[in-house]
Amino acid sequence: MNGRGRSIDNIVMEIFFTTLKYNSIFINDFKNIKVLKEGINRYITKYNYQRFYSSINYQKSMNVYLNHVKLLD
Repeated sequence: MNGRGRSIDNIVMEIFFTTLKYNSIFINDFKNIKVLKEGINRYITKYNYQRFYSSINYQKSMNVYLNHVKLLD
C-alpha cells in the first residue's frame, strides 16, 4: 500500500469494476437484483475461466493461477 488516498493502491480493482460495468451491467437490462447477481456471476465466471488474455500468452487467467498454486505446493 502506498498510503491513504493513493489511487494506485486499488487500481486493479478499479479497472475490473469499470470493465464489469461497461461490458455487462450497462449493456444488459437486468429486471431485478436476483437477475443482476446472476449476470454478474456469469460475467466473473467468463472473465476468470473462459477469457483468453494476451498479456499471459493467450491463456486463461484461472489456468495460470492454478498452475502457479500447484508449483507452490
